[in-house]
Amino acid sequence: MITFLIELAARLQLNIPETVGFIITWAVGLLFTVVYGCQYFYLLVSCVRKPKKYPETGREKRYAAIIAARNEERVLRTLIESIRAQTYPSHLIDVFVVADNCTDGTAAVARDAGATVFERNDTRRVGKGYALEFLFDKIKETKGLRHYDAYLVFDADNVLRPNFFAEMDKAYCAGNRIVTSYRNSKNYGANWISAGYALWYLHESRHLNNARSLLGTSAAISGTGFLVDSGIIERNGGWRHFMLTEDIEFTVDEVLQGERIGYCHAAELFDEQPEGFAQSWRQRLRWAKGFYQVFGRYGGRLLGGILRLRWACFDMTMSVMPALVLSVFQLAAVTALLLLNWLANGIVSLYLTRCILGFFLFAYVLVFIFGIFAVVSEWRRIHCNKWRAIALLFTFPIFMMTYLPISIHALFATVEWQPTAHKYAMDARDVEKAGTTKGE
Repeated sequence: MITFLIELAARLQLNIPETVGFIITWAVGLLFTVVYGCQYFYLLVSCVRKPKKYPETGREKRYAAIIAARNEERVLRTLIESIRAQTYPSHLIDVFVVADNCTDGTAAVARDAGATVFERNDTRRVGKGYALEFLFDKIKETKGLRHYDAYLVFDADNVLRPNFFAEMDKAYCAGNRIVTSYRNSKNYGANWISAGYALWYLHESRHLNNARSLLGTSAAISGTGFLVDSGIIERNGGWRHFMLTEDIEFTVDEVLQGERIGYCHAAELFDEQPEGFAQSWRQRLRWAKGFYQVFGRYGGRLLGGILRLRWACFDMTMSVMPALVLSVFQLAAVTALLLLNWLANGIVSLYLTRCILGFFLFAYVLVFIFGIFAVVSEWRRIHCNKWRAIALLFTFPIFMMTYLPISIHALFATVEWQPTAHKYAMDARDVEKAGTTKGE
């Protein structure tokens, strides 16, 4: 088809580089319309319908809080204390911590805070997935996986609202065997990097997972703050997901097994976002590589699910498909054609130049619209000086566009799991107080 169009252009005496650039630009644009079209539909749904509320329960389920921690002595106590301060009956919540390859006082801090701690030392099998496997195996040996009705998985830097377990219990008792929660941030206003993360998570919670829940399709787990029925853990033989993005792998695997992941808008947690660009690059490089791994392993089965008209499979495919690579391909190809046209004709093609500028403008506007809706709808949940929050909205698309070089780097890089350092030992009240200041 492309060859035919090029030959047709030649016969009509059209500029070949410009013709090829036209084809590439519109082909990739069409793909992006498909990929992001459903997100705009979700945006509409979340704007016209209120988040789902679940009925009260008898609060009789037994839960285990699962925490994988590596050198987290500075922030771990705050998380455990926020679990102990839940409105849900404390005798029905046990806290387990795996101190994974720690060289600090993480294990001692966790024990002092009242958690059951297992120490793991394995420098060969590194990553959160392996730490979770180890911890679930220990629970299986000591209590049995079915001793608890469900497990809630957290990162060590999280801190919970006092009603978090009570709200997740409602969603679980309503029939959701897997539930994810509302993810907010401790350090929204620190700088444009932390704000970029934080605003995306607000968008993902309110305008993606919330809309999926309202439409009865599957939400997606985003790293932390999720609940899993003990029967699923037992069926899987513990934790069996070890890719660089074990959360996305778990999501896709469960969707393919017919599970529907629910969402609880009222269960809010806070976590800490990276503030340094180098740290952010390393973390998102791991995520990008992990998305490639997931798509490589599960892509065929997801496409099979699409052919069987399963919307959740289409949705997850659009989430893990490496569309950013196609964006970079488009940008690189059109730039190369611009140079070719200049070498061949001695002039700079205004059309190809407009294609390149249009690419960045289109990407900026696309993401900026997501950001506007997230800021407006979640205004009261943005704990940052409000004028600063508005200013940081304009840097959000720039933050998201830095995924372009990161995605290309991930194609060729050998990526290993690395821990992310955390420093903000803040509870929910501290986060709210920070909303009236410029920084934390």
